[in-house]
Amino acid sequence: MADFETQEITTDVLILGGGMAACGAAVEAAYWAKKNGLQVTLVDKAAMDRSGAVAMGLSAINQYVGLKDGQNTVKDYVDYVKNDLMGIARDDLVASIARHVDSTVHLFEKWGLPIWKDEEGAYVHEGRWQLMINGESYKVIVAEAAKNAIGTDNIYERVFITEPLVVDGRCVGAVGFSVRENKFFVFKAKAVMTALGGAVHVFKPRSAGEGLGRAWYPPWNSGSSTYFTLKAGAEMTCQEVRFIPVRFKDAYGPVGAWFLLFKSRATNAQGEAYMETRRDELEKWKPYGLVKPIPANLRNWLMMLDVMEGKGPIYMRTEEAIQKIAKSEGDEKAAKKKLKELEAEAWEDFLDMTISQAILWAATNTAPEEKPSEIAAAEPYFIGSHSGASGAWVSGPADIAPEEYQWGYTNMSTIKGLFCAGDASGASSHKFSSGSHAEGRIAGKSAVRFAVENSDIPEVDAAKIEEMKKEILAPLDKFAENKKDSSDPDINPAYMKPKMFMFRLQKIMDEYAGGVTAQFSTSKAQLEKGLELLTFLKEDSEHLAAEDHHELMRCWENVHRMWQAEAHVRTILAREETRWPGYYYRSDTPEMKEDWEAFVNCVWHPDNAEWEMKKVPIKRLFE
Repeated sequence: MADFETQEITTDVLILGGGMAACGAAVEAAYWAKKNGLQVTLVDKAAMDRSGAVAMGLSAINQYVGLKDGQNTVKDYVDYVKNDLMGIARDDLVASIARHVDSTVHLFEKWGLPIWKDEEGAYVHEGRWQLMINGESYKVIVAEAAKNAIGTDNIYERVFITEPLVVDGRCVGAVGFSVRENKFFVFKAKAVMTALGGAVHVFKPRSAGEGLGRAWYPPWNSGSSTYFTLKAGAEMTCQEVRFIPVRFKDAYGPVGAWFLLFKSRATNAQGEAYMETRRDELEKWKPYGLVKPIPANLRNWLMMLDVMEGKGPIYMRTEEAIQKIAKSEGDEKAAKKKLKELEAEAWEDFLDMTISQAILWAATNTAPEEKPSEIAAAEPYFIGSHSGASGAWVSGPADIAPEEYQWGYTNMSTIKGLFCAGDASGASSHKFSSGSHAEGRIAGKSAVRFAVENSDIPEVDAAKIEEMKKEILAPLDKFAENKKDSSDPDINPAYMKPKMFMFRLQKIMDEYAGGVTAQFSTSKAQLEKGLELLTFLKEDSEHLAAEDHHELMRCWENVHRMWQAEAHVRTILAREETRWPGYYYRSDTPEMKEDWEAFVNCVWHPDNAEWEMKKVPIKRLFE
């Protein structure tokens, strides 16, 4: 620890993260900060060009409302989100994003993102809300605009943010360390915005061994948003809502283009389309089982029922879809030409965003126009921007939010001065990349206003910072002091390496909290046993050891995952029903209950380390 220099940076607005929400915040905050003579600083544990969920690229923008063209209304989008989450959504937050997201998409196009257009110059839709793009460089384009807005001198990359700085109930900064140099960073600010991503690898993944890092959502996302906001004392919401995407098996290629653009079917091994043969099951989940589109978790559930009955594997009938579209062209020559175009689009869909899927097709001699590909439900993820909703409980916009949901500054958490966007803000799912950027803009502007109106920065006790530094760097000391006591540095009675810690966490969550092995099923007894084992794991986290900077980051990533795991288990326990079959199934409370159409919120109190669970009523803007 003595070798680590402490570097202190004081700024006005501090943005934590480098993904889409953080980039949106940077662009907007920089504009308003300049008008008020303020400074904006951004900290990212990676490099902004390829940071966050859009790192590899994307083949579609999944939220575009089309307000100007009259294609949809804000209410339409709120209804879509509410229905897909089985009624659990903050109308005010979803509406706030929906009314601004189109302008964000237009910015993307202005910055150079190629968006597909038809012969008349209109955007090409993949589905009602989705636009097709050539998005391999999507994140690079968006990051460049953010970097230009705040200036590279105000960006700190390769710095892992570990803990919040809170004084008298106000968040005034954050601490972390460089993963390249012996530097411990102390960031102080008037306003702090967190957009540190969701969480992967809390549960055991389907891909094991050399495929461990293969996940649909970025494998380096470690629950830092949840950890940071929890440790600050912020109220959290929807921590029980994990997301389990159905993806092409083993390489995790997204299925959206196949269902929406190519109109492909999914069938079991007998050729039965489970969405048709199991339609009666949807009656059990009224009213949401009968809406269109059918909620994602229920589509999962119908597929899982086939799998549990031994009717797998499940296949995406790519060959049917491609041949059907090609034949619709009429004559044989036109059909052959169309077939070639569709083949190219099929491969490009993955080359734009999931290269591993294209590699798997090539490695297994799979021509999508000739044979189907297997699909499967992935492991659970925590993500507030896609079809999940976990995140912080934040203030809604003053002009539309119900009184109970509004406390002064839009997107501010229940901790003064701490703002949240993207995967860090809860109960506002289906914002995806464009909506996360738009929400970042909303939160960034709001954070600047807070900084203008709260121009002081309460002093942080220097002794407290030194204590945090010692705790954060302790895994390095633990390794150095004990490494000679074993012939293998990875196995030692005095410490545990981060990968082994992660495997232990994943085993607990997989077996007791409804992971892949348990067919996503759990119960009160299972969850209580899982909590007991998590308590032991938390005790043993003090024995984590790191050989270098990179392992130090891995140690703290897994501590962050552990806190996400505990928040999840406690919140599933609190919700005494099954509301999202296909995401998880409570075998002891197997039905959806009308009186549980409410938010389940939680708070970890820093003063006494106690958890508080809350049942919060839903307030509708639209009926």
